Amino acid sequence: MKYYITVPIYYVNAAPHIGHFYTTMVADALKRFKQMQGYEVVLTTGSDENSVNVERAAAARNMTPGDYAAIIAEEFRRTWEKTNLAVDRFFRTSDPRHHETVQWLFQRCVERGWIYKGSYTGQYCFSCNLYVNDAKPGDPCPDCGRPTETVTEENYFFKLSAFQDKLLKLYEEHPEFMQPEIRRNEVMSFVKQGLTDLSITRSNLTWGISVPVEGKHIFYVWFDALITYLTAVRNDDLWPADIHLIGKEIIRFHAIYWPAFLMAADLPLPKRVFAHGWLLFDNEKMSKTKGNIVRATPIQDVIGIEALRYYLLREIPFGSDGNFTYDALVTRYNADLANGLGNLVSRTLNMISQYRNGIIPAATANTGDEVAAKAKEAIAAYLACFESFEFSKGLEALWSLLSAVDKFIVTQAPWKMVKEPDAQPALDATLYTALEVCRIATVLMHPILPDSTRKIWAQLGMTEPIEQQRISETAWGQLPAGQKIGTPEGVFPRLDAKIVVPKLIEAELEEKARQDRLLGKTAAAEPEAAPANISPIEPSISIDDFTKVDLRVGRVLTAEKVKGADKLLHLSVDIGEPQPRSIVAGIALAYKPEQLIQRKVVIVANLEPRKLRGLTSQGMIVAASLEGGSPVLAAFLEDVPIGARLK
Repeated sequence: MKYYITVPIYYVNAAPHIGHFYTTMVADALKRFKQMQGYEVVLTTGSDENSVNVERAAAARNMTPGDYAAIIAEEFRRTWEKTNLAVDRFFRTSDPRHHETVQWLFQRCVERGWIYKGSYTGQYCFSCNLYVNDAKPGDPCPDCGRPTETVTEENYFFKLSAFQDKLLKLYEEHPEFMQPEIRRNEVMSFVKQGLTDLSITRSNLTWGISVPVEGKHIFYVWFDALITYLTAVRNDDLWPADIHLIGKEIIRFHAIYWPAFLMAADLPLPKRVFAHGWLLFDNEKMSKTKGNIVRATPIQDVIGIEALRYYLLREIPFGSDGNFTYDALVTRYNADLANGLGNLVSRTLNMISQYRNGIIPAATANTGDEVAAKAKEAIAAYLACFESFEFSKGLEALWSLLSAVDKFIVTQAPWKMVKEPDAQPALDATLYTALEVCRIATVLMHPILPDSTRKIWAQLGMTEPIEQQRISETAWGQLPAGQKIGTPEGVFPRLDAKIVVPKLIEAELEEKARQDRLLGKTAAAEPEAAPANISPIEPSISIDDFTKVDLRVGRVLTAEKVKGADKLLHLSVDIGEPQPRSIVAGIALAYKPEQLIQRKVVIVANLEPRKLRGLTSQGMIVAASLEGGSPVLAAFLEDVPIGARLK
């Protein structure tokens, strides 16, 4: 049986971060899960390199587009290898084999009458590589908010409008094609509003894949990039893909454009597209602009990558947006892995070592029947949830079993039973029951914690590789009695957040600096001219003077421009009081209102209220700037609660 998984062909506008890791890690876990069901699985990703943005970024660094793209592509390869993600095929869109596939598929569409030549004048977002319909010059892109640019050129168009009814029929007859349901509804609503033909080439570019027609035409990025999924397995009898795992921001391209291209070329469609939500950092969307991007490799260096794998799958319902903080990561790790699975395995093995000379006893008594029944329920729920991509619910079901066996051990009190001759059969059953739960949990957790479960598996005394276990055949009673266990060793050491979180932040800053150097960004940070622009230090004050200033952490709830004042914004800020504060801030030239919503800021909370443009300002927002420069809001790297006082 074959199973083909893809994740996005990641765009080389930035080095890999935790969002890229999240999608690819889920695919890796799904791959391992399917392999333990007996499937031959192939996982594909790659780098999306053919766009005007790559040309611009390369030119800014005095590099060729190919050299610039190669650097970022290698960063992705390095990240997948370092974080132990089992990617089988990594295809760059600059690969000549991909060029051939794109031109082949284009020709199939031409031969079937789905391509025509035309011209286009309109607004284009170079950041998203997206034509923006009904936009005026200078209007912002609806996806990223950056200004669009006017483009006029001769293009080749794909007759997307002809596929409206075909796509709606696909969604209705095959609801599993687009998941989760909320995304399917969004796509259907978009298509029902009507589709316009799609420009798939550009004539003013030099970097990209040539179109096999007269003139200088280059394929537009989405016709090019999507076909990489096909390029990677062409002639390997693996198409169609069983699942495309993507982020929700690229759902339109995968659920509308891609199936339409394939229909036009008379090729099989992927079986499923699943779009997950965004990863937020401290409840804000991660972005280069905000400077709140987190990377996976620093976390791996400090606490190990499997802590992050578990956190992302357990904490965030797959398909929904999810929040990430370092404190939450450490808390979840300690609660579930160190104090949960790790502690259960460690104390069970130690009891067998002490009470039974390291030999797994046979369960001759009926003790543990309730736990066995609970295990049967947990296994069924776990497997069903993983098949439907409800990873968090599946892990919740498994942890309910771990909780049940913890209570069982406390109730049975084997440390007392060992002293009672008549209780030995019950002690044997108790130890067997606890270790059987450890075995079941280890098998089920292998797709998520591959390295840790191998270590536990060896401690259970198992000799057959855990990868060869059939996860769908996991059942109670398969633990071999009489087997000698291995040496008990801790697998999940407890973490001290006060020590670990600062290390995580420091490692993140170091990795960011390394990536900046790699991309030639260090020059922008050099401060040679800064000293001349720094204002003189004010006269010294006492600590008593300083403590009079009450600085509080707040979250911006609303933001809007003040009529008639170019520099002012009117904010409502939550600092933990019954009602949000009204604050007027002179930051309108540096920040758009939509950039501030849900952002954490620092305010002077005990400043006397004053009137500005008829509005009451109940405090002052804190920002830094050089003389005459733009203000930069104070921010936090760690998770800080609303209302916290700065000292």
